[in-house]
Amino acid sequence: MYNKKIIFAGACIGLLFFGMGLITLGSIVQELKQKYQLDEVSSGTLFSILPFGILVGSLLFGPFCDKYGYKQLLSLACCCMFIGFEGIAFAPTNIILQISIFLVGVGGGAINGGTSALVSDISDKDKGADLNLLGVSFGIGALGMPFMLGILKHRLDFESIVSIVGFFTLAIGIFYTLIKFPPPKQSGKVPLFKNLSFLKDPLIILIAFFLFCQSSFEAIVNNWTTTYLSDQFIVEPSKVLYALSLFVAGMTIMRFLLGTIFRNTPVGRIWVATFAMILLGVLLLASGISFYSSVAGLILLGAGLGGGFPIMLGFVGHRYKAQSGTAFSFVLVIALVGNMGVNYGMGIIAKTYGIHHLITVMIAELSVMIMLCLGVLYRLKKQ
Repeated sequence: MYNKKIIFAGACIGLLFFGMGLITLGSIVQELKQKYQLDEVSSGTLFSILPFGILVGSLLFGPFCDKYGYKQLLSLACCCMFIGFEGIAFAPTNIILQISIFLVGVGGGAINGGTSALVSDISDKDKGADLNLLGVSFGIGALGMPFMLGILKHRLDFESIVSIVGFFTLAIGIFYTLIKFPPPKQSGKVPLFKNLSFLKDPLIILIAFFLFCQSSFEAIVNNWTTTYLSDQFIVEPSKVLYALSLFVAGMTIMRFLLGTIFRNTPVGRIWVATFAMILLGVLLLASGISFYSSVAGLILLGAGLGGGFPIMLGFVGHRYKAQSGTAFSFVLVIALVGNMGVNYGMGIIAKTYGIHHLITVMIAELSVMIMLCLGVLYRLKKQ
């Protein structure tokens, strides 16, 4: 029999190091450009490989864990990330570097989706609340890694730091091989992509496209608010990056609150508060009153967006207990497509019409999210 507390802790540790790993890669761009003599186009191409790898990992993890179980999935994913990190640290050529970044993406995508499906499976009730607590670990990793890099950068070169992160992921993979997990849901010779009847379910389609908007909203905040704030105010780049870290902090704190104090709050009230915070955050950003009012707007945006993924994934886990992994794969892949597609589209809009239209895109996304959420709640009430 498996121990739910140990499994939950293991899932949190895995997601925490996934967050740390992603931040590590983003923090060594300049060092990689210098080491491999990359221009702006080459470095941009290099790091576009990472989200593609995450997309592949998100597509594969669900059918795999439903068929073979979580132990094999998470252990292999950690090994994949380990090989990728060591390759990034010591790759002799640019081609090996590209393959290594892809492997980190594949392993990370599998860990991100696999730990979410796992926590959903071991939660008898309050799946959304438990998934919110899981999401806190990613935020801690993403927020904590810049501080660690700042401490270590004067003592270790970037290759050593990346290599150390890799060995930590290997240690987590070994830990996964030593603990017991829930058994696979599908026994016998069942094709990996069989039983996809949920693709005809209006509820899961609505959830998938809500997460399409949710993920793309997070992407444009992460990737374009620094440019927007720099255009609006004359401030040091370090202050703009600090403001963006507060967006992640707002999201992390809200997930903690939803997983603890507000775990029994009716979901309708949570959504009202969620959309109110997002709207107020957008209005503060748009007002241009001061840099600090915009920072407050980013914190509210983070808090408002914090519950979207955990709550919606909780709905999916409740409805598709027998194939939660495959169902999670589907909605997460749609979400990642939104992340990459809308983020790319925002780049075209910013270049053609100006960065101030970031607010326009945010308002449009919020409007669609509200309509999709109402559709989800209606379907849940009807069933």
